[in-house]
Amino acid sequence: MIAVRAATPADLPLIAVLIRDLAEYEKLAHEVRFADADLAQHLFGARPYAEVVIGEADGAAQGFALFFHNFSTFEGKPGIWLEDLYVRPAARGGGLGKALLAHLAALAAARGCARLEWSVLDWNAPSIAFYRALGARALDEWTTMRLDGAALARLGES
Repeated sequence: MIAVRAATPADLPLIAVLIRDLAEYEKLAHEVRFADADLAQHLFGARPYAEVVIGEADGAAQGFALFFHNFSTFEGKPGIWLEDLYVRPAARGGGLGKALLAHLAALAAARGCARLEWSVLDWNAPSIAFYRALGARALDEWTTMRLDGAALARLGES
């Protein structure tokens, strides 16, 4: 039995564990710096910046998707940006990842969104194959850019 549900503040410890598990899988554990209080504020506070859905298999939480809205100027409509999708290894292959993405696709349609987009690490061949099998296409002509840390602060102060 697979189910997808909206996360609640009571899920915060679970979300934190799943984020850390994802970071381990992506070999990026050294980049996890969030404080649980900040995560709680930004997910469930007065002005939430992101939403989370929990994927369950046989009543046990086995994955999550964290997402937020973006906007397409070309479409003139909002979209959903999937920041993170993770299914625990023991639950992979059972349809939970597809259920999480299908939930987000339905949510995007219900909210009048033009797109559901995300990034995937280029070495993650199993995930890339999974996404392609669902009909997703790679936007190889785009390069992701990022400002953070000191560079972000310098530009902000200029």
